[in-house]
Amino acid sequence: MSDATAKCFGSLPPPGTGRGARCLLISLNTCRDPYVVFPLGLAHVDAALRQAGFQTQWLDWQMEGTTLTERLKAWPPDFVGLSLRNIDDVLIQRQETFFDGLAEVCRTIRAHCAAPMILGGSGFSIFPEELLTLSGADFGLQGEAEETLPQLLTALQTGRDFSHLPGLVHRRGGQVVCNPPAHLANLATLPRPIRPAEAARWYVEHSSMLNVQTQRGCAFHCCYCTYPLIEGRVPRHRPAEEVAEELAALEAAGARYFFVVDSVFNASPAHAAAVCEAMVRRQLRLTWGCFLRPAGLTPELAQLMARAGLRHVEFGTDSFSDTVLAEYGKHFDFAEVLRCSRLVQEAGMDACHFLICGGPGETEATLEEGFRNSLHLPACVVLPVIGMRIYPRTPLHDRALREGLLPAGASLLQPTYYVSPALTPERIGERLAEFARRSRRWITREAPPAFLSLVERLRRRGAVGPLWSYYSWLSRFEDAGKGPPPGP
Repeated sequence: MSDATAKCFGSLPPPGTGRGARCLLISLNTCRDPYVVFPLGLAHVDAALRQAGFQTQWLDWQMEGTTLTERLKAWPPDFVGLSLRNIDDVLIQRQETFFDGLAEVCRTIRAHCAAPMILGGSGFSIFPEELLTLSGADFGLQGEAEETLPQLLTALQTGRDFSHLPGLVHRRGGQVVCNPPAHLANLATLPRPIRPAEAARWYVEHSSMLNVQTQRGCAFHCCYCTYPLIEGRVPRHRPAEEVAEELAALEAAGARYFFVVDSVFNASPAHAAAVCEAMVRRQLRLTWGCFLRPAGLTPELAQLMARAGLRHVEFGTDSFSDTVLAEYGKHFDFAEVLRCSRLVQEAGMDACHFLICGGPGETEATLEEGFRNSLHLPACVVLPVIGMRIYPRTPLHDRALREGLLPAGASLLQPTYYVSPALTPERIGERLAEFARRSRRWITREAPPAFLSLVERLRRRGAVGPLWSYYSWLSRFEDAGKGPPPGP
């Protein structure tokens, strides 16, 4: 282990401590809308386990979920790690959940081996007590697990006490105990994530993209957001050159597009600039997309991001009404949204704005105000959803309790939504449908099968990027009177 690695993982077992013990890592994510997402968190944990001397194999439910029994027989594990990324689709119209098969998976594992089962992942970190109880798993780890998972497995091997581990979720005296999570103070030598070649190829084929994380932690205060619960509020940055090295490896492996999964890539303009400058120095040919906050953007940073290959910007705008933005805790106004949107357009990048319609402070008047304001934006796509999903330990949860919309102690594992008392979901849906008739940029319905078929043909011909970008691209053809391009 290098000195730098030892500094970052000072309390980790040294290499070889795992003594070659086997850990089967299972990605339980089954969410495919709008596209499948490579399990990056699991890839980071895999790297930390291998560094500590454990053998690992993957089983990805998206690719091969039906082979669980065969895998347990062919490669009997000493430990099983299960990663749950998504709880639900946050869409009030559908309310699809992704944890329903968790208990059955754990029963299947238990029927074929005695390996301890450890739950983790961003979805688990939001509902640790409920999901450990529901699943019947032995342990859970909420928050970042690169440090604590190798420690837990080593303690289980050696019989040492593990009850003090940060983020540990376990049973004691018949009760589920959740230790407060800790977050890695230094991401400088975070092991580069393991991306098995077969899995990487599969995700590129099915979504056209892979993903990378350049920072963790979110210091913003959006009323509904779970990022501070999962990653903490203290921002921590990976070195720009290390990010560029990882991207160069992706490019060498055949990737052509990636998405930055940071909660907000431009939370620190200096960090965003450093990463882009490192990419430019490496002369990477990859194009990419990211989440941006529509505030604080400068012309220089927008142009630099474009030079580094940024093509698709996803703004977490949430509303085009200043009144609603203040209620949501966004700390910017529509004038700033408009300014940043123009900078992105001038830099030659496509953009979309995600909106949450019907949250705290929303009224008929603010919906109409938001639509009128949207007409001033440069070419973009507007993607609204109805209602605001309530997650525990968020300001929105506290507000719903104060307003009597939730009983004290109510479980939020099944999707529960805040809808402004001034509106109903049905009325919001009617207004959004009206906006979509008045402006092509508002997309309020699911993509029809014919459109998805066209997207698949375009991807086979080499097109890359998120699904909404195809809407934008096709709209430009239609607005020019050309109609959509012919299929192959």
